[in-house]
Amino acid sequence: MASQINVHVGSDCHVALETFDTYRTLWQSRSGALPWDCLFALPPWIESWWGSFGAHGEPHICSVRRGERVIGIAPMMVQGGKVRFLGDPRLSDHFDCIVAQGREGLFFEALLAHLAATGLGEACFGPSSPHSSVMKFFRENEPSEKVNWFFTADETYSDLELPPSWEEFLAHLDGKQRHEVRRKFRRLHEAGTVQFRKITEVEKTRQAMGTFLDLFTGNRAQKAAFMTGPMAHFFQSLAVSLAQEDLLRLCFLDVNGQPVASVFCVDHRGTRYLYNNGYDGRWQQLSVGTMSKLLSIKDAIEERCERYNFLKGAESYKTKLGGRPTPLSSVHVTLS
Repeated sequence: MASQINVHVGSDCHVALETFDTYRTLWQSRSGALPWDCLFALPPWIESWWGSFGAHGEPHICSVRRGERVIGIAPMMVQGGKVRFLGDPRLSDHFDCIVAQGREGLFFEALLAHLAATGLGEACFGPSSPHSSVMKFFRENEPSEKVNWFFTADETYSDLELPPSWEEFLAHLDGKQRHEVRRKFRRLHEAGTVQFRKITEVEKTRQAMGTFLDLFTGNRAQKAAFMTGPMAHFFQSLAVSLAQEDLLRLCFLDVNGQPVASVFCVDHRGTRYLYNNGYDGRWQQLSVGTMSKLLSIKDAIEERCERYNFLKGAESYKTKLGGRPTPLSSVHVTLS
């Protein structure tokens, strides 16, 4: 049975405000049993976003401690008098707090009490996945006179479980799609010498991001308009920060020595995330955009990744390649 929530803090719980530096220290120490599962809550991601777009907000990173032990962290910010996660849903597909398993009740009660006590009466937690600590807590409890909330639906993301081999991946596709994939591979190799390169080193990343951004903006006016100066700064900063932590997998598809497509991927906790991509429109007839994604899946299988996450968006290729959609939701909280 769901329980009703009132804001109060147990005598052995207290909330502290963290800086970006202490937040990173908690991550690097892998403090206690905290599950740092959410890619978009990691310090490299948050710091890169803040350095490019954080001028109009104030960080409010809350840790909840029971005694001396950290049981959870909420990487939040205050903007316009409201609390929300650090980041932008356009650039961070979903959010979550970092909470020790089984401590969701203690953590969120302490966090909500802290927000109410400091006069921060409105908060948005999300968008978040059904598996997040946010959804686990708010779905399993009920509002009260002091704490009220409602849910809104957001976009979906798609991911798939990776088999042990490329041939098994192809076998899981339907017959028509499997035939189409093999046909595209034949056409690509008939065009010339094909190479799929993966860049993970910091200095090579700095040099290669210019090529990625050219491919990203070169064939669609909408993408070119999206990639403003601050946005390009964010992508470059993010790539370097992720490479420094051995999380980045920046991949290029070359034909006859020329980069024709690229995928910006991140490997985290056994999952490869397809964050963004671009291709040279002059090679569109060879489906180089799709081929670069397929080759990144093949590489993820070879790297023993367990899952491949296509992230947000309802593009048809995701389901054709086996991706299963998962809905995202946000929780809007009012405190009195």
